[in-house]
Amino acid sequence: MEPFQRRMTIMLCGVFLLLGLIFAFNQAKMFMIKYFVSGMGLPPATVSTMAISTSEWQPKLSSVGNVRAFRGVDLSTEIGGLVLAVPIKSGQDVKEGDLLIKLNDASDVAQLKSLKAMAELAKVINERDKQQLAIQAISKNVFDTSAADAKSKLAQVESQTALVAKKNLKAPFSGRVGIISINPGQYVNPGDKLLTLQTLDPIFVDFNLPQSNAEQIQVGQEVFVTTDAFKDASFTGKITAVSPKVDTNTRNIQVEAQIANPDKKILPGMFANVNIKVGEQAKLLTLPQTAVTYNPYGSTVFIAKPTGKKDKQGKPVLEAQQVFVTTGATRGDQVAILKGVEEGATVVTSGQLKLKNGTPLIINNTVQPANSPDPKPQE
Repeated sequence: MEPFQRRMTIMLCGVFLLLGLIFAFNQAKMFMIKYFVSGMGLPPATVSTMAISTSEWQPKLSSVGNVRAFRGVDLSTEIGGLVLAVPIKSGQDVKEGDLLIKLNDASDVAQLKSLKAMAELAKVINERDKQQLAIQAISKNVFDTSAADAKSKLAQVESQTALVAKKNLKAPFSGRVGIISINPGQYVNPGDKLLTLQTLDPIFVDFNLPQSNAEQIQVGQEVFVTTDAFKDASFTGKITAVSPKVDTNTRNIQVEAQIANPDKKILPGMFANVNIKVGEQAKLLTLPQTAVTYNPYGSTVFIAKPTGKKDKQGKPVLEAQQVFVTTGATRGDQVAILKGVEEGATVVTSGQLKLKNGTPLIINNTVQPANSPDPKPQE
């Protein structure tokens, strides 16, 4: 047994020795890797940069609103009847008082003529009684009865005249009619929607602004309106009304603006982009919005800072330095920088997500991020 135990002991010692050598080799390899990496420093990163500069900045309020007709209504009749004529066409511009739809009123007109005849007779009788009362040929009671009868007959004529007028649907104001789907011979019921009438010039735009802007808006202020339907057209108008209350759900204030629409391009129901200039133009430092990294603890940018060294080509070596900035308003692709960087500083505009303080930089400005104050959608 002793020789066997001796061999087992020697074998176990050999195994432990081998494991120890493997462990020591791995530790030495990791140490050497760390040593060489620390000696090499951070790997360089390719970024784009630009020198931050000031530009003219017009403070403005922006919102998205809905276009509403200056006057708009869905017309219907108070009474039913058979459509006799439709003298207008779809999309036609009409003036106030123009006949839009005529219902069959033959029996009503005949009744009106009968009532007018009776009213004339009652008037003649009343005039005759007045003469007879003057010579006391009749009593005052007979004269009063004929006078009341004449007034009653006249009231019946006025009532029938109003009934006949209801059979002729006329434009309550000037505007453009919509799609006409009513045809002669069709029977319509009271209250049925027959057609729409909209006044398109001028036209209203309703929009909302946060309650924090209440001090900056007032009646008479100039507004500029654009729509997606007419990208190259801009319409100018003025604020005509500001709601006297704030919406408790959104904390917004409703504002109404009136704009000229001589070509009648803008139609009720369209979305509209509204801009209101507030205050004088100011000079502010601007950067592309992609240059700013927004974090819960603040907004930051990376500055390309010279290290004082030069590369093999003799060019200054730059490294990244992260700084906190205070951002302001935005416009298009740009954001205003209020504090944190000075004019002329070289700021990283793209590629900053792979940077940390001290990262060497390789500048490649062949492609720059969008930096337009008024970007246009590309087709």
